[in-house]
Amino acid sequence: MSKPSLLIGAVADYRMIGQHGYHMAGDKYLRAMTSAMGALPVILPAMTADIDAPVLLSRLDGLLLTGGYANIEPHHYGEENQETEPLRDPRRDSASFALINAAMDIKLPILGICRGFQELNVALGGSLHQQVQDVDGLMDHREPSVVELETRYGPSHPVRLVEGGYLQRCAQADTVMVNSLHAQGVKRLAGELTVEAVAEDGLIEAYRLDNDSQFLLAVQWHPEWKVMENPFYRSIFKLFEQACHSQKRIEHG
Repeated sequence: MSKPSLLIGAVADYRMIGQHGYHMAGDKYLRAMTSAMGALPVILPAMTADIDAPVLLSRLDGLLLTGGYANIEPHHYGEENQETEPLRDPRRDSASFALINAAMDIKLPILGICRGFQELNVALGGSLHQQVQDVDGLMDHREPSVVELETRYGPSHPVRLVEGGYLQRCAQADTVMVNSLHAQGVKRLAGELTVEAVAEDGLIEAYRLDNDSQFLLAVQWHPEWKVMENPFYRSIFKLFEQACHSQKRIEHG
């Protein structure tokens, strides 16, 4: 096996297991980076007060904002809580926002997935629907209530890809089928972002930065799931890989 040429940071969730706290990242995200990108993943702990985010990111070639079960605290986008039993991870909120700000400052390539998709929109000034299924005109985008992962992460609905966007070029198609495992979604898209994909009900499913100064792409679905078996999902990670290599060449001349 060749030596990985890219170091990609993956933000960690903070979880209590028993009486002890743990910083953890999902195996499927880390393996997607090694298999689809040949990269070495580095788990970034949710320790904003104790870690200098700019110094940490200066040693990396890209930032992956993973999915997660906890939802962003709504005060970050100027709303009161509307959820009956909210699952929160304030340490991850703080860590992700600090990492996003630092990555934007140094133009580090960023890929956001599911929660990461929502974090980027909020960090850049956008807002979220707290319960998409309760919004008139929008579908229920939550995962099926089944145990089998194959079904839960299987194709759920089509998305329309914006002409000339990153994803249309990856797919070489105008629509693709994606999985769907989220209850929250973009309500107001941040001004720095432009739409890449839209679901049948009009919900934004992917976006990118609205200029070529930095690679920033985020998707609401889960392309890390069996990435090597899905050419479209794999192409998303390859696009991220290419951006990381390009930025690395710029930095090292």
